[in-house]
Amino acid sequence: MARAQIEGDSEIGAGLLALDTNAESPAPHHGEEAQIAFGRFVRLMRRKKELSVEELAATADVDLGELVSIEDDAHHKPEPRTVYQLARAFDVPNTKLSQLAGLAIAKDVRFKQEAMRFAARSEPIEKLTPEENAALESFIMVLSDKSEPGDKAR
Repeated sequence: MARAQIEGDSEIGAGLLALDTNAESPAPHHGEEAQIAFGRFVRLMRRKKELSVEELAATADVDLGELVSIEDDAHHKPEPRTVYQLARAFDVPNTKLSQLAGLAIAKDVRFKQEAMRFAARSEPIEKLTPEENAALESFIMVLSDKSEPGDKAR
């Protein structure tokens, strides 16, 4: 009975959320964060190349519906073939783009940080601003880092 009096006003809960009774929703997984950056990267690269969604789908030989989902749905997990085809179309390493898409685990902490910084700095607007273009060029340099041999998607 003494135990019941001590715990009388306590919140009842179980699992991880029980540790923080003020938690409204669980934190996003790294994969979801990466997919946000991936979708923005694809959209900005498409715009930089001045392609419509349909034109990029045809150029990269990917499904139009999946390309729309990649750009518009942060929770969409792309097919590995689609990521490979986009890597070829954008001339960036497939391994790094797969990491950005959340299909592979990025071991490089700097890469993860740069991906999130890129996503935060790129606002979805009609024309690339000089800041977006600079952010995109900077991130392309990170993606194109030749630290992993045989990584080009050609």
